[in-house]
Amino acid sequence: MPERWRAVADRVLRDTGDMSGNVSLIAAAHGTRDPEGPVVLEELLDEVRLRAPGVDVRIAYVDVIGPMLDEVLAEVGGAPVVVPMFLASGYHVRVDVPDAVETTGGTARVTPALGPDDAVVSAVADRLREVSARNGGLPDAVVLAAAGSSDDAALGEVEVAAAKLAELLDRDVVAGYITTATPTVEEAVESLRVAGHERVGVATYLLAPGLFLRRLDGVGADVVAPPIGVHPAVVDLVVNRYREAVHASVPGH
Repeated sequence: MPERWRAVADRVLRDTGDMSGNVSLIAAAHGTRDPEGPVVLEELLDEVRLRAPGVDVRIAYVDVIGPMLDEVLAEVGGAPVVVPMFLASGYHVRVDVPDAVETTGGTARVTPALGPDDAVVSAVADRLREVSARNGGLPDAVVLAAAGSSDDAALGEVEVAAAKLAELLDRDVVAGYITTATPTVEEAVESLRVAGHERVGVATYLLAPGLFLRRLDGVGADVVAPPIGVHPAVVDLVVNRYREAVHASVPGH
């Protein structure tokens, strides 16, 4: 980007009222009735606000609870940046988010989903390492426990994340699904035991607590990592997604 336009883009980040209107950052999440889930997401977004001072950062949901994405888009107006807080590009990313944008004028810019970016996989690895350090060390093999999807492309992204995690941990890693897809997490754990792995862990491919996390109880693993939660790598990723979208809208970029 030419230096003069980079300066303009940086000014937009500091002052959301300049140049391109109210450049809000809208974090679009799934939604959960578990009260801890929205709390964790807001804590994560508080860190995003610290990294992007002056930017109007909001949460919106595409299912289960409000405020809904179309409502937030209508409220902020202008051309906000929507960051899908999803770890794979399933139905909500491919259909719900674009539909909400279209019904509110189609001016919002939508970034890619968070997963399977290296930053997300690194955060998942950290959470597993942290819990394993208190429970006998890193397991011999790992199941990457993901929400699941009926979308083959989204499942393919989870497989990409599993391969990246295997490289980071230097362990066998297989994907297992909490709902919709197969193998289930329990089946994946059992398959690793049948393959001769004595200690099997679960790396949780979820951003925040909710119903899916509770379903990991009793899957037969020796250790189950918590969800990603507030992690600096994910905070940086959200901010970078936003910055890239704003910079891409600057003339001459």
